[in-house]
Amino acid sequence: MAPKSLAAAYRSFADDPFPLKMDISFYDDAGTRSTIAYEKVTWEVEGERRGLRYGENPDQGAALYKPVGGNLALGGALVIEPGESLVSAAELLQFGKHPGKINLTDVDSALGILRYLSDRPACAVIKHNNPSGLARAATIREAYTKAYLADRVAGCGGAVVVNRPMDGETAAEITKSYCEVVAAPDFEEGAMGILAAKKNLRIVKVPAMARLEAWAVRPVLDFKSLLDGSFIVQTSFISRVLSREDFLPATAVKDGVEYSVAREPTEGEWEDMLFGWLVETGVTSNSVIYVKDGVTVGVGTGEQDRVGVAEIARDKAYRKLEDRLLWEKTGLGWNESRDERAKSAARDEAAALKGGLAGSVMVSDAFFPFRDGIEVGLREGVSAVVQPGGAMRDHEGIQACNEYRAAMKFTGQRCFKH
Repeated sequence: MAPKSLAAAYRSFADDPFPLKMDISFYDDAGTRSTIAYEKVTWEVEGERRGLRYGENPDQGAALYKPVGGNLALGGALVIEPGESLVSAAELLQFGKHPGKINLTDVDSALGILRYLSDRPACAVIKHNNPSGLARAATIREAYTKAYLADRVAGCGGAVVVNRPMDGETAAEITKSYCEVVAAPDFEEGAMGILAAKKNLRIVKVPAMARLEAWAVRPVLDFKSLLDGSFIVQTSFISRVLSREDFLPATAVKDGVEYSVAREPTEGEWEDMLFGWLVETGVTSNSVIYVKDGVTVGVGTGEQDRVGVAEIARDKAYRKLEDRLLWEKTGLGWNESRDERAKSAARDEAAALKGGLAGSVMVSDAFFPFRDGIEVGLREGVSAVVQPGGAMRDHEGIQACNEYRAAMKFTGQRCFKH
């Protein structure tokens, strides 16, 4: 029987008509068969075996399947070996309200970015499969604090995912705000007790995250279902840019004239250019982001035009900095405070800092067809730009960067994500 209210639906489990096991077979032109075998993931909850609570919405049944074998070799994607699974092999140390689809896909979205950032502690705060804030730092606590403060508002109710074992200090910081999920490769002594005090929190241990960097270069099969039940299968995106040496010079030829960006990046800009591109690979397209000092400053996602999304990311940077400055000074967020004088002071300070965008790196998942998109960032003091390149008017973007004395590099690779 369906719940009588949406509030009741949130607390219940949707019907689960899905089988315990499932095989998918592929045949090549010669008729040779290869397969992937899947097994439904369930957990013991209050004495019962349960799968996902529901799908994207409470009235959608859903199930999580993990690959358990097969002999598939398609498009460079191979069946994973036992012990390699990530989210599908996660241990739910505390169920909270029990996970639905979005809780787990948020964790997976974080891992899709963190797989490129294994060289140092990093934290992703994910909401609706996009980072509200993402940072790397010397410690997990510092990375979490920076990622959270990048956008306190959007991060509310999201998933916090770290790429190092969770320690007690970081756990204590996390419990000061509201999130739905915390995921880590392991939990140090004391951390679980602190987090478990939040009874509705889903606490997820992902042991294979300790080997997450292996997924930075490993393709898997990506399925997209269509309305009529058919589907598109593609190999997953793998970034070809994994170091500064992988970037391409920003050059273009127009009417026989060669254009190139005059200024090379500084050491700090190189760091942020690589970090920003690797974060951008996991942001829903059409997207533009700004990063500075290993932290996201403004994240624009899922828009239709590139100028518009550059402006959205810019405007978010201003608003989020205003909120942060007010919160740090008064302990209240923008929507909580009634102190107009304090708000005005925070707004003026954020404006003087250009929303934190001065000296940042602007990153785009596809080329800028005109210079107007790049200029959205350059006018705010962006000092370097990363984009795939390849537009007919690349020379205009190059001219804009030279006029503003900004550096720019091409990736030679688009990273759309839908």
